[in-house]
Amino acid sequence: MPYVAVKGGEQAIQNAETLLGSKRRGDPAIPELTLDQIEQQLTLAVERVMCEGSLYDRELAALAIKQSWGDLVEAIFLLRAYRTTLPRLYYSQPLDTSKMQIQRRISSIFKDVPGGQSLGPTFDYIHRLLDFKLMAEGEVAAAPESKVINEPVPRVIDTLDREGLMQSEKGEGDSASSEPFDLTRQPLTFPAGRDARLQNLARADEGFLLSLAYSTQRGYGRNHPFAGEIRMGEVEVVICPEELGFEVAIADITITEVQMVNQFKGSKELPAQFTRGYGLTFGYNERKAMSMALVDRAMRAEELEETVQGAAQDVEFVLSHSDNVEAQGFVQHLKLPHYIDFQAELNLVRKLRR
Repeated sequence: MPYVAVKGGEQAIQNAETLLGSKRRGDPAIPELTLDQIEQQLTLAVERVMCEGSLYDRELAALAIKQSWGDLVEAIFLLRAYRTTLPRLYYSQPLDTSKMQIQRRISSIFKDVPGGQSLGPTFDYIHRLLDFKLMAEGEVAAAPESKVINEPVPRVIDTLDREGLMQSEKGEGDSASSEPFDLTRQPLTFPAGRDARLQNLARADEGFLLSLAYSTQRGYGRNHPFAGEIRMGEVEVVICPEELGFEVAIADITITEVQMVNQFKGSKELPAQFTRGYGLTFGYNERKAMSMALVDRAMRAEELEETVQGAAQDVEFVLSHSDNVEAQGFVQHLKLPHYIDFQAELNLVRKLRR
């Protein structure tokens, strides 16, 4: 810790930590925020931290939010750091999202889709006005109940697939026939396959991805996307322990899956068809999953022989700058002492002026 050399040394650092704890707690006369309250009432914050922290544990995510004083990027840092201490016992089988227990499912490309549209919990159709009734802490109206859909709901994109209008996702040279890339255990290298790119985007900062996705819609990506399908619900996590020799379901987790449809005029080898951008996140992270899908499609520009003219299409730029844990570390290191470096530049400027 470079600031040990500063007047006050280690005691000053301990005092700063104690002060942080006091500020984080706030007025002792007000009841302390519990992890259950954070988990149940700040659900979207908890699920963002789980997603970008790469650890599906609602209680630990709530703890990280409380410890970080509500700073979600710091909470993501804490959760990801804790994750590195955990042993890896098994790899799960690929999630079968076609068997998702649907809570929300919409499509903007077809009015009538097999299985129907389900609006679910969303801000999309309500007024963006402050609700002062929430200050009164009154009773909440009971949520309407609907019939549980137990049978699998077919994907909307399959309709285009059956007509041969959707580009095949097989054999894209992205480890399709080998073990998937593991970004948590392998360093990112370039060129990066689509499996590595999608993993990077799933852990990427939501705000960064949102800005890049917005740029593609404003002309810096040549994309004209349609929301082919947005679905949120529970899927089963399955492992296959070698000692057992058969699959075992270990949990149900909430995920959001987005498939964007983009028109593609074709190339020398490919006919005119639709291509897709894909996004999948832990929890209910619809904005993040949509942004992920838009940027995923933008980064396929070179593969599809499209002109690269925007930041979102530059794979190395996107993947190298999307991680908020790395970004905050590099930006915030500027707060550490740089006395010697600055003195060298100060002396140089004085000599030049003379």
